Amino acid sequence: MAIDFEMTPRQRKLKYDAREFAHEVLRPAAERADALRDPQEAFVAMKPAFEAATALGYATSFLPAKHGGGGATLVDTLIVTEELSAVDGGFPTTLLVNGLALMPLTWFGTEKQCATWIGRAADRASTDFLGGWVGSERGGTANFDHPSPMAGIQLVARPDRADGTLVLNGEKHWPCNAGGWDLRGADVSLCIVRTDPAKGGREALSAVLVERGTPGVEYRVIDKIGHRTCQNVTMTFHDVRVPAENLLAQGDGDLVINRNFTWSGPIAGIAAVGVARGAYEFALKWAKTYTGGGVTPIINHQAVGYLLAEIAARIEACRYMCWKAAHYMDAHDNSGHALSGLNKTFCTEAMQRVVVDCMRVVGVNALDRRFGLEKSYRESIVFPLYDAGNLAMQRRRAWGVMADPGFTPDLFVDSEAFAFTKSMEGYGVGTEMR
Repeated sequence: MAIDFEMTPRQRKLKYDAREFAHEVLRPAAERADALRDPQEAFVAMKPAFEAATALGYATSFLPAKHGGGGATLVDTLIVTEELSAVDGGFPTTLLVNGLALMPLTWFGTEKQCATWIGRAADRASTDFLGGWVGSERGGTANFDHPSPMAGIQLVARPDRADGTLVLNGEKHWPCNAGGWDLRGADVSLCIVRTDPAKGGREALSAVLVERGTPGVEYRVIDKIGHRTCQNVTMTFHDVRVPAENLLAQGDGDLVINRNFTWSGPIAGIAAVGVARGAYEFALKWAKTYTGGGVTPIINHQAVGYLLAEIAARIEACRYMCWKAAHYMDAHDNSGHALSGLNKTFCTEAMQRVVVDCMRVVGVNALDRRFGLEKSYRESIVFPLYDAGNLAMQRRRAWGVMADPGFTPDLFVDSEAFAFTKSMEGYGVGTEMR
């Protein structure tokens, strides 16, 4: 039978090894870090756990083996991500943003760029390598493919042919990992820039690698209510000079954005599943032991039993949707733009509702910080908003693919390849596009 949801023995070992790490190493570190008031201190407090995770390969397992990475499938990446997220939703983001920074080099970069940066990340002597993903801007990024040069990405990179550099000016808001452990920058950050100030987003955008310690970059840490164990910053660029050889995907920065958020969609979806599963495990145990002042555990009450059954069904359904999206993308070179967008939006929103329902099972005690559901709630509300927000970018990406004349409802169930093109961009950014 071709359709098979059974893990291999290797994948089961991967799952339980990750669960052991999550409980023994990640949980105590995340509990301490989440309680710290200063967001940068919270991030730095996770460094020993990050180094331990790197030693296990979690920070580079998804990178291509030919460049020194682990060569893991996306399905395998999801298995590990769920286990880590069931303990803390922010920490896996730090690990996987290395992928958002480095995977585009394998799709759009040169062999030299891959060898330099993926090789450095995968070097066994490098236990704290951070890659930054720098796309979002304060004015919003959902309209990155807008036809007006005044809309979308406004971090401008202008060539200085006198010294062979690109000069960057502008600001980015919400980049992850980009500040680095000491606010002198990640080891390298992949920045989406405007290289042609006269054209729209489908022609004017490119990507640039900005190395740690590059003069002229200022970092300010954002204080968040959730995902406090990972770092987000505001980056300001003041005449920042980078070598012209650090440029990639010239004129195709829009495709970098789309492909990156395609790769990360199922990862965000399974992270939401992990957070919801952690809440469900607590609520189920609570319902089997707590009587609510009665004479029998509350799981014996019909309302509680029905709600727990609904919670369990939604978690199972979303896990398998994530697996399906990852399996499809593994089969088609990470191309699955619509399915990824559908997966990310549906699952992150469904899992947020699951966490709320788990709190309903526990009742007012869910508000007690000692029990952890308060943290699960703070983590769950992040997923629909980050990694290309659901209301704008993710649904719009799926819409563009579905509007293509070649798209059919059987596409994903039949696992047929369907290439993403620039003609699928621009939906919803303004009437002048269509």
